[in-house]
Amino acid sequence: MGIMEVGPALLLARKHNLDLVEVSPKARPPVCKILDYGKYRYEMSKKDKESRKQVLAAKVKELKFHVNIEEHDYMTKLRHAETFLFKGMKAKMVLAFRGREMQHQELGKQLVARIREDLQHVSVADAEPKLIGRNINLMLTPLPLNKRVRKFTNENDVEFVDDEENDDSGDE
Repeated sequence: MGIMEVGPALLLARKHNLDLVEVSPKARPPVCKILDYGKYRYEMSKKDKESRKQVLAAKVKELKFHVNIEEHDYMTKLRHAETFLFKGMKAKMVLAFRGREMQHQELGKQLVARIREDLQHVSVADAEPKLIGRNINLMLTPLPLNKRVRKFTNENDVEFVDDEENDDSGDE
């Protein structure tokens, strides 16, 4: 509408049951828009949520293993890791030693090498596994989307539901 004084702009906004919103206060003269402020805030929050969905790579999911893990438990954790990595999240594998298991670190290193090899179709290791205290840590970063392949899960597997996606925890 061009350059206007504040008074006539407010009258025009009220006439149409809208708000006068300052968009760029540092500009000379300041830039304002006549719009429904509630609707504007709602649309901005939707944009923010959408942009946060895209930033899953910043999330790191941690999976904890032990040296004497059974095959079924190992495969379950591997499927969870594959799901996280396929969604674009990083995965931190922690192999924890308990008690005298520290005397058999070679078994732990073999297990971490197996994990790394089993997940190479969806991820790449950031660095070599490191022994820190009683844990061996391995950070896995997802491959580019076009190179990721599912091996242990299907696209329509719904056996695992992320807690953050389902916030229906209210009692009825």
